Amino acid sequence: MLHPSLDPSLPPSQHPANSQALFSDDWLARARACVNADAELQLIGAWFTTAFSVTSGDRRVILRFERGQLVGVVPSPRLDVRCAFGFRASLEIWTRFFATNPEPLYHDFFAMLMRVPGFVLEGDTLVAMQNARALHRAMNVMRSVEP
Repeated sequence: MLHPSLDPSLPPSQHPANSQALFSDDWLARARACVNADAELQLIGAWFTTAFSVTSGDRRVILRFERGQLVGVVPSPRLDVRCAFGFRASLEIWTRFFATNPEPLYHDFFAMLMRVPGFVLEGDTLVAMQNARALHRAMNVMRSVEP
């Protein structure tokens, strides 16, 4: 089932491709609050210190984690802002991932890496896999944030 915001019956102003609700500054602030309040991530994230990017179309942001806490969000980073790795996908793929009840293959970013050609892990994949458990939890917590 696709996220309701992909419903073709919605007016164009409510479609995320136009509103950029997903990965917007407001959405990122709410995601940061949820991630930082998550008790499980606080427990497993003691060594989760890295920066990674998420890219959807032309929108790219860098998420900076320190010891399991999302301490910084850098929207539209320039070349001088470093990150170890990143996830890049179309808005449609991200919307399917963040759906309330995601369809098969879109339920988990590991499944998407293996089976969804438009979902790409860029950069240092070793750093991503070294932080796999905490990264997985952080991404799942962010899924609970409405676009």
